[in-house]
Amino acid sequence: MIKMSRDQSIETFEVRGEIPQARFGHTITLVSKTKAILFGGATGDTGKYSITGDTYSLDLLNKTFTRIEATGTSPTPRAAHASTAVDSLQLVIYGGATGGGSLASDDLFLLDTRNGERSATWMIVPVVGITPGRRYGHTLVFSKPNLIIFAGNTGSETINDVWTLNVERSPFAWSKVEVNSPPPARVYHSSALCSTGSASGMMVTFGGRAVDQSALNDSWGLRKHRDGKWDWVKAPYKTSIAPTHRYQHTTLFIDSLMVVVGGRTNTVGESVPLEVYDTESSEWFRFNSVLRFRHTCISLDSTLFIHGGFEHETPNVPTGKMLKIETNRLFKENTILAPKGKVSPKSELRPLPPAPEEKKSTISIISNSSDRGNPLQNIFINHLLRPNEWNTPANARFGFRREHIFALTEECENIVKSQPIVLRLRAPIKIFGDIHGQYADLMRFFDLYGSPSEEKKSGGDLEGFDYLFLGDFVDRGSHSLETICLLMALKCKYPEHIHLIRGNHEDKWINNAFGLSDECQVRLGEDPNDPKSVFARINRMFEYLPLAAVIEDKVICLHGGIGSSLETVDQIETLSRPLEVIHEVSNDLQQLVVDILWSDPTDSDMEIGIQPNVIRDPNGTGNIVKFGPDRVKDFLAHNGLSMIIRAHECVMDGFERFAGGDLITVFSATDYCGRHKNAGAVLFFKKNLEIKPKLIYPVDNPYGSNWIETEESLKKRPPTPPRWRNTDNRKKSYE
Repeated sequence: MIKMSRDQSIETFEVRGEIPQARFGHTITLVSKTKAILFGGATGDTGKYSITGDTYSLDLLNKTFTRIEATGTSPTPRAAHASTAVDSLQLVIYGGATGGGSLASDDLFLLDTRNGERSATWMIVPVVGITPGRRYGHTLVFSKPNLIIFAGNTGSETINDVWTLNVERSPFAWSKVEVNSPPPARVYHSSALCSTGSASGMMVTFGGRAVDQSALNDSWGLRKHRDGKWDWVKAPYKTSIAPTHRYQHTTLFIDSLMVVVGGRTNTVGESVPLEVYDTESSEWFRFNSVLRFRHTCISLDSTLFIHGGFEHETPNVPTGKMLKIETNRLFKENTILAPKGKVSPKSELRPLPPAPEEKKSTISIISNSSDRGNPLQNIFINHLLRPNEWNTPANARFGFRREHIFALTEECENIVKSQPIVLRLRAPIKIFGDIHGQYADLMRFFDLYGSPSEEKKSGGDLEGFDYLFLGDFVDRGSHSLETICLLMALKCKYPEHIHLIRGNHEDKWINNAFGLSDECQVRLGEDPNDPKSVFARINRMFEYLPLAAVIEDKVICLHGGIGSSLETVDQIETLSRPLEVIHEVSNDLQQLVVDILWSDPTDSDMEIGIQPNVIRDPNGTGNIVKFGPDRVKDFLAHNGLSMIIRAHECVMDGFERFAGGDLITVFSATDYCGRHKNAGAVLFFKKNLEIKPKLIYPVDNPYGSNWIETEESLKKRPPTPPRWRNTDNRKKSYE
């Protein structure tokens, strides 16, 4: 039978500071022993309410609320969402309703407050693959290392599915758990993690509203076995009277006791007691309680703190009042519960010693201030920097969502725009030419000759070399998204060691026709013409990329060349960004940009001066030219330099010298467009200024075809043919 106690202890918990408005449908999440985070909810009465996205910190020790103005990508306003802590001072939220019948996105958001409320940061956790989908009235629990989502409503139906995400396994991915005999579908239920006793490690779910709108009173435990399988166990009730049917309530655990607070039944205004389920004895106990629903509840030791929601006396107007329940007083006359809760005679708020050091979750580790980079960069890098595992079919769905690419591009743009348009770099450094979306070639280079990583055991050599990429990251090949996202992530993580120079294909007018646009449409399912597309966002970032780099004050690196107008390095430094390339040149500055990005050396050292570039400029506009060896020598002498290194042209050996060795062309994509059987090269520029080329050769392409596949498409956008020159002195001075 259900046993009742007449003793109770309910007090008002007086708070100060930046106190939130009265609200309902919000969450308060305990993120440390004495600190909690309030997020979202709805303010106003049920007839005219506003959904909020505001965030507050609650210091239980000082009884103070502080409004958090976090940076980063914050969640949209929402209510009826779910939240849980994943590590000290970090929480995640998922789902919710945004009002007017709309639901919040299916993104997982992380709030990091470890540097204090004034330096808090929101971010979208990058997740690959499918998600649990949009929903509200669900629950989210962290049972290390798994986040667990259960049930809720999709906007059209009430469901009972279970999804998990392992925060210690990268890349992050949701997995739908297939279990036999799951609980009936429900919404507005509660779930909490039991950490003590026979139910330790179980997520225990209680009550909720069923598909037929009736209130439920059943309890279920979800557990994972050592073999990796999950199952549900229905909790037995030994008492003759079952607990109250309810929904829009809260539950939490005090030791092995599940405490159920508030909620409402199918009878309007019915009193709903505080009830306790003993997971050891399977008995229920009943106590008088606060009458709240759509509230939230947290605990400190044996003390419960209840905030917001509706009181039964005023069921249409939310309250902002915060209450405190001392469960030791509730339980003190109950000889069964008092010792199980291990409560002290008086629960006091006081500073507690730090918890013992534990292994942190991956979500925490990769965003730790002592680790280079942040979660977004690291997830892209962990997923894409795989020199030994780069086999991905052409046209396969890209593994990252649009929101993640947007956030990465935003961060990369902020970095490149803060750096000069002419970089000043030091040796040793590796110099890459055109990659053109041939991601497999990039991985082969990293596999054979070292990768931009600090992990020496896996071939990382970032402590010994910087990396310089001379543009044309995208187009032609079938994996531009992998290539550009990896390079952006590396740039974000190592901004002073990874350097990206703009090429002629980092231009919306060019990559709209030569592959990137098609790839975004097919692999991301977007309309590239939409100004809010990934395609448009990446191209806006391209407009801030540097145009040149000078290494050790001796060698200038750029994509195309010096053309007819580039006389000094200072000319490049006068250009302002964002920089749009104007192809129908009408002034000197526009011509300068075209020269830097589009010009080529003449066909041999015997052709001097400025020559027409009929391959790139078949219409004879005169804007795209070839420059002779005399121009190279004059430019170097005038600027006190010794060499030009450029990319832009396919060369059969992957690198080629010009102007008596004063200019080198490097090209890093093998078998360009599947037609030329050329090698690819990377130049190792050593500390003593010696240059050593490292080559890879064409292999059967396991990656699938390029975007240029048919004779018809070749007629529309033929690849520039490779340079064919006298091969006698091609490698002279490099061996």
